[in-house]
Amino acid sequence: MLAVAGGKGGSGKTTTTVGLARALARRGASVVAADADWDLPNLTAAASETADRVATPAQQTVGARAAVDGPTHSTPAPSQHLPSVVDVLDAGESVSAGHSSPTFLDAPGSGADVDLAHTFESLRTLVASSSPLLVDCPAGVSPDVAAPLRVADGCVLVTPLQRAALYDTVKTAAFARRLDCPPVGTIVVRADSVPDAVGSLFGCPVLGAVPSRPPTPLSTRSVQSAYDVVARRLCAAYGDDRWRVA
Repeated sequence: MLAVAGGKGGSGKTTTTVGLARALARRGASVVAADADWDLPNLTAAASETADRVATPAQQTVGARAAVDGPTHSTPAPSQHLPSVVDVLDAGESVSAGHSSPTFLDAPGSGADVDLAHTFESLRTLVASSSPLLVDCPAGVSPDVAAPLRVADGCVLVTPLQRAALYDTVKTAAFARRLDCPPVGTIVVRADSVPDAVGSLFGCPVLGAVPSRPPTPLSTRSVQSAYDVVARRLCAAYGDDRWRVA
């Protein structure tokens, strides 16, 4: 399990989780991505904003497995959601995804009565060790961030190049290390290049820069290509002996 973490809200973690999940899927991996930001969940909404490989609810009797279908050009209605992490655990089914698209798991409808740490510890037992499992974390260094970081094997840091964002991401990296969740790489968003000093700032390799292409960056070929580069470098640095990828 890899946590996708950042210093501030709006730093690009959720978009990065979706973009990286799809890039790993394009390499043949069976990817599962789960929303751990239960107070401000938006992972499945972000996955649905682009017409390219939109996450849609699978029409299956065991809805909790919810393998994501292929490309579609319709946006799901607000009432339509992929099953939540809790739905998956309640069903007790292993979680799998097609090789063309990841599976995205929503936050529970009411997370107040659910133990986040126990939920994600249990989720990792339902996802094959050969499949990348990405967890979109809350921002900063709050107790809600600590729960997925304690469970994850490592984290990917996401940051723009603004001074305040870099400073906050340094604090997130230190927090993750204290929880035995070492950063395995940094993804710099909204940038076309990365200064050499960024790698030494976070103490982990820079996996790549993702350019800013609003309003729907994940539908832009240059952004997809940037995430393909990130996925390739992440596999080389971390996933080659763990994940089943091309």
